[in-house]
Amino acid sequence: MSRRYDSRTTIFSPEGRLYQVEYAMEAIGNAGTAIGILSKDGVVLVGEKKVTSKLLTSTEKMYKIDDHVACAVAGIMSDANILINTARVQAQRYTFSYQEPMPVEQLVQSLCDTKQGYTQFGGLRPFGVSFLFAGWDKNYGFQLYMSDPSGNYGGWKAAAIGANNQAAQSMLKQDYKDEITREEAVQLALKVLSKTMDSTSLTSDKLEQAEVNFRLFWES
Repeated sequence: MSRRYDSRTTIFSPEGRLYQVEYAMEAIGNAGTAIGILSKDGVVLVGEKKVTSKLLTSTEKMYKIDDHVACAVAGIMSDANILINTARVQAQRYTFSYQEPMPVEQLVQSLCDTKQGYTQFGGLRPFGVSFLFAGWDKNYGFQLYMSDPSGNYGGWKAAAIGANNQAAQSMLKQDYKDEITREEAVQLALKVLSKTMDSTSLTSDKLEQAEVNFRLFWES
């Protein structure tokens, strides 16, 4: 049945599904797991780096968008690079215009508007990448957002994207607690990754970590 409705991004199936968007989400399931946890004193991002060749020197999972926002990615990296550069430009334009950092949710929403447009117009395909955004602003403090190829986003206390994300999400739901500290959040993320990664050992060449915390803003 899907073959009749998956040739165009803009065609709904009789069940109301957009198969091209679902295919993009399937592509994300082949990427390394990334986990984000919101704590009372910061936001922690930890990601699995899938090394496809021992000759490869760089497989980044974490990216800095602005001084107050970082992200973890899972999916097609060429798509991610375009969206990350777009987000960086939007953040700098806002800072240039208003002389203050762009609110985190406004930045996420702006980027998701771009992603949603690629699910609505013919001749385009959805971006095959999901993001975890970690940030801080003066309005809402520390924040964690997750977005998918459809352009949908939401605020989370703990979230997982990439391979085995459902199992990771289940463990986070079970073990997460309110008022968790940043150190406890790091330990929880490593615990979840140890159970969901393909590898049995957690080493520095297989993991990447980023944090948004009070010390970052105090020093800046």
